[in-house]
Amino acid sequence: MFEIRWHGRGGMGAVTAADVTASAAIKAGFYALAFPEFGAERRGAPVTAYTRINKEIIYDRTPITNPDAVVVLDPYMITSPKVLAGLKEGGYLIVNTTREPSEILDQIADLRRLRIAVATVDATSIAMNILKQPIVNTAMIGALIAATKIVSLDDVIEVVRERFPERLAEINVNIINESYKLLKVIKQ
Repeated sequence: MFEIRWHGRGGMGAVTAADVTASAAIKAGFYALAFPEFGAERRGAPVTAYTRINKEIIYDRTPITNPDAVVVLDPYMITSPKVLAGLKEGGYLIVNTTREPSEILDQIADLRRLRIAVATVDATSIAMNILKQPIVNTAMIGALIAATKIVSLDDVIEVVRERFPERLAEINVNIINESYKLLKVIKQ
C-alpha cells in the first residue's frame, strides 16, 4: 500500500488533491480512497487529507500515521512536528516552496537520517501565473506524481478533465504540467 498525507490550509485544495489522486489511481486499476481530517471548517485553518492506494481492497480508514509521501501545500507548515511525523524511511517529502530541496534538508536534520527524497516546486507562483489565485492543489498533484510516479500524468489529467468544467479543467491541466516539469528532487 502507498499512503500519502497532505498538509495545507482551508482553501488551498488539499482535500480535492487527495481525491483527484485517488480517482487517478482507480482509473489506473488500483484500489484507492481519500478522506480529510480538519477541525473548524474555515478558510486558512489547518487541513490534513489522506490518500491510500493499493492493489487490493482497502479496509483501513484510519488517519495515516506512517506515510510513504508527505505533501506540504503551505510552506510555513514544514516546521510543524505533526507534518513530518511518521514519514517512512525512503519516503518522499514534497513541498510548495521557492527553496531548493537541499535547503529543506539542511533545515530539518532528521530528513537525512530517513534517507527520503525531498522535492520542491513553487506551486504558489505557478497557480498565480496560470489560475490567478493561490490555490495550489493541482500543482502539488503534478509535483507528487513527478516525484513518485505512483500514478500516471495521463490518468491525473483525465480525472481533472472529467471532474472540472472545460475551461477550469484546461487551466488545471496546464498547472499540473508546469509543476510536473519544474519539480526539483534530491534523492538520498
